[in-house]
This record gives sequence, C-alpha cells and structure tokens, in this order.
Amino acid sequence: MKTPFLSIIIPAHNEESRLPRTLEQVFRFLEEQNYSVEVIVVENGSSDRTYEIAKEFTQKHPNLIALREENRGKGNAIRRGILEAQGEYRFICDADLSMPIEELPKFLPPTLADFDIAIGSREAPGAIRYNEPSYRHLGGRAINLVIRMFILPGLNDTQCGFKCFHADAAETLFRQQTLPGWSFDIEILYLARRKKLRLREIPIQWYFDPESKVSAVRDAVRMIGDIFRIHLNALRGKYDLTP
Repeated sequence: MKTPFLSIIIPAHNEESRLPRTLEQVFRFLEEQNYSVEVIVVENGSSDRTYEIAKEFTQKHPNLIALREENRGKGNAIRRGILEAQGEYRFICDADLSMPIEELPKFLPPTLADFDIAIGSREAPGAIRYNEPSYRHLGGRAINLVIRMFILPGLNDTQCGFKCFHADAAETLFRQQTLPGWSFDIEILYLARRKKLRLREIPIQWYFDPESKVSAVRDAVRMIGDIFRIHLNALRGKYDLTP
C-alpha cells in the first residue's frame, strides 16, 4: 500500500457526543485536499459508545481506522495511534476540534518547511483565543510558567492538543515515551530538544470548549510530579537508550 502523506490521530475517551461532528468536519475538509490521508481514532477507556461510533464511520470512510487501546491514559492512546500510523506526517488532533481543522495546512508543507515537529500554540504571535474564561486562561499560563521554569524554557504552549510530527521524529520519540497520561507532551518535547530536532510553534485560532476535560489544579499537580519523573529518567540514562 502506498504510504499516505498524512495520518491524523484522534484520541477519544467518552466522546460519543462530540466525535460524530468532529469526524464529519474532518472528512469534509479532507475531501477538498489533494494528498493521501488516513484518519486513526484511538478509543481509550470509554464507558460510552465512542468505539462503536468510530467503527460505524469506517463503513463510510475506508481511510478511517478505529483502534481500541486497553491501557488507559491520553499518552497511551496517542502513542498507539502514532506508532500504528503510516503517514509521512502524523498530526495529533483533539476530539473536541477546538482548533478548526481548516488550520491544518499551517502544519504541513508547502506552507511549513524545514521542521521535525510543529506544535499548535495559543500564545505565539498571531494566535487568537475565542470565548475562554479569564480564570482558565490564567490557570493555563500558570501551568506553562511551571513547565518553562523546570523543563522546557522558551516554549509558550506545550499543552495544546494539535501537533504534527515528521514520521522519522515520531517513530524515534514515541518509542521512548514513558508517561501514559496528560503530561506525555512534555516528555516528547523534552526528548525532541535532547535530540536537537527542529521544533516550530504555530499560532492558531482556538475556541474554548466548556465541556473540556482538563482540570487546571488536578492536572497541574500531576504535571509537576511528571516533570520530576522525566528528569529522573534522564539522570538514570533511560532516554539514552536506542528505541
């Protein structure tokens, strides 16, 4: 089978209400593109019909793959999707589609060149946030301050759920991933910097979703613990091993 130009990986946990709308928008957009693409939905620990809905969509879209990842955690779902993907470029896309899919060309050639990883940023010059409550914005900036101070200086938005990897970078980084949950982004970007990969922040339009599953306080506490786990892994030489 010919290698697709792009793989879109959508992690999905209890997304039966949002997933149909998201998939419809994604495939409507892809119909207008002139490159080959596969879409991979990775259901992960859901208690609703998320997986069944994804399977139903495969009947209409043969380039859609529905996977079920038994190990819970967003990081596990992303890792499974990235490593199952075949695309030359592999794009992580949150199921809420808070970044309109029409922003996708910003992450791909020919619009973007000379990169290994492109991360969506709600803080880079030119980015626009819509409808976000001030308390959520301030909470997010506080989390980012911790991340910049303790592990990833200079990156303004590591936690945005829209990221694109060249296949070579994806295979290398995600085979060394150890964190199963929300902090996987931090570990992957830390590894990318260790390997001196070319990293770009892409300003995006982003719409706040009131159904967001992110908890600023809970997830901040988890991330602080995970940052120290990453440093400990580095001290133990865990990231020096060839994946």
